[in-house]
Amino acid sequence: MSASPDRARPALPSRRTVLAGTGAGVLAATVLPGAVARAADGDPLGEYDVVVVGSGASGMTAALTAAKRGLSVLVVEKAPTFGGSAARSGAGIWLPNNSVILGAGVPDTPAKAATYLSAVVGPEVPVDRQRAFLANGPRMLDFVMANSPLRFRFMDGYSDYYPDLPGGLPNGRSIEPDQIDGNVLGAELARLNPAYMPVPAGMVVFSQDYRWLNLAAVSAKGLAVSAECLARGTKAALRGEKPLTMGQALAAGLRAGLQRAGVPVWLNSPLVDLVQDGGAVTGVVVEKDGVRGTVRARKGVIIGSGGFEHNARMRAQYQQQPIGTEWSVGAKENTGDGIRAGQRAGAALGLMEDAWWGPSIPLPGEPYFCLAERTLPGGLIVNGNGTRFVNEAAPYSDVVHVMYEKDRGAVGSHIPAWLIVDQNYRNKYLFKDILPTFVFPDSWYQSGAAKKAWTWDALAHQIGVPAGALRSALNRFNAQAWSGNDADFHRGDTAYDHYYTDPNVQPNSCLAPIWAPPFHAFKIVPGDLGTKGGIVTDARARALRADGSVIRGLWAAGNASAAVMGHSYAGAGSTIGPAMTFGYVAANDIADA
Repeated sequence: MSASPDRARPALPSRRTVLAGTGAGVLAATVLPGAVARAADGDPLGEYDVVVVGSGASGMTAALTAAKRGLSVLVVEKAPTFGGSAARSGAGIWLPNNSVILGAGVPDTPAKAATYLSAVVGPEVPVDRQRAFLANGPRMLDFVMANSPLRFRFMDGYSDYYPDLPGGLPNGRSIEPDQIDGNVLGAELARLNPAYMPVPAGMVVFSQDYRWLNLAAVSAKGLAVSAECLARGTKAALRGEKPLTMGQALAAGLRAGLQRAGVPVWLNSPLVDLVQDGGAVTGVVVEKDGVRGTVRARKGVIIGSGGFEHNARMRAQYQQQPIGTEWSVGAKENTGDGIRAGQRAGAALGLMEDAWWGPSIPLPGEPYFCLAERTLPGGLIVNGNGTRFVNEAAPYSDVVHVMYEKDRGAVGSHIPAWLIVDQNYRNKYLFKDILPTFVFPDSWYQSGAAKKAWTWDALAHQIGVPAGALRSALNRFNAQAWSGNDADFHRGDTAYDHYYTDPNVQPNSCLAPIWAPPFHAFKIVPGDLGTKGGIVTDARARALRADGSVIRGLWAAGNASAAVMGHSYAGAGSTIGPAMTFGYVAANDIADA
């Protein structure tokens, strides 16, 4: 799977991407000039060296970098809040060889990281883009720490997702933000995009803590971590702080850096289009507080506006069915505005069929992205035939890839699938935010997302699978659980498989039999953290046309660009780490010109 040397130049897009780029060129020639002319009739809204579209991790990192390089910068944001999907996230950041992990004694090296990334992403991601990410990631992190209140913690033990590949690290390379006092933002704190899952009141919880909070009822360490989270919260309250962690800390810290650098952030200011002059992007058309106008960008525009996960038409056009915008936990404003504007300007698109997938439960109101629940011992996933088809503890993106791949032409659908657990499991482990032994909300059952029955056959009837097939699957799974060896799907064979598990369960902490009624089933659909396809860029984050030529004045980063991870996922934070890095790369490229 190693990348070949002749891929150092930008990869040629697929036939579909070329057609999309060609269509975009026709559209730009016939429709866009009129659109720009009409937009230009609006009021001029200002002139800056750099305009950044989007206030997520990529956009704010880019803006901070450009400002500190001496450029005048404006950030325009569609939402009434800042932070985007990053603010909603756990904010894991995958950055090999950064100063935080090296200071913690992680035995990483540039050679190990390059070998591992190449093995993970394969030959379709150009080698120069991989090298640009690996070289600039550590520099970006040091820059962010020097120019914002952000500090970071090593997520000790959170394995790379493929630790057995060459260069993989079983103890991981991921970091997360340290605690920040939200008071640093003053009144701006009220405009921080809320977290996907709020931290329990009175506690200060880091992303890494959830591994142990899940086990608080059965593990001395889990109980100790719970007490530590409560103690942190108590200390913060006594000091009059507003403690933030995870994505809330990341977004707040970057925003505080922009405040110090004097960078304006216009909220409620969606991108309408890009302005072009002589084939170069020279500004943006935005609607600021409902008034359309133009902002000139003397040196360049950086698109960091996120993916298209909440655009049903784009998902239907580019992605495999069944798909649902309601299954994504990405920021609701992510409807592909920046991607479509880039396409109209002539940019090629790549990886549009893919996303940062994860098995999710379609709960009423908002989906739940399953991490620990499908990995803890005492559960398995079955398809519409009532049969098991995947290693439940595999990296979340891989599980959904299997769901889609096996769903094609399958006799029994893999979408939806069903996560089945027993009462023994429920007596031990946190499920979402429902404490062990506590009943699930009635709305879960009313929506069809959860089922409960006192026998295997009755559960099979409720979820619509053949009872005999489900009995057979459960009997085989239980036999393998007792032996500790999953001969069918190898659950528990890697260090990653064991991250969200119960070390008290032996001989395999991933596996326990399912025997104690009542039995519970949860509908599993292909959810996501956001889409991963977008504008094709080079190693300098410059937007490219379908023929590989550069669109002058246009850069892209984050989920508005085709991911450097390709179709894979190297470790926790493979979304945010590259997003911040290529935002940093884009701004420096502009400043260096």
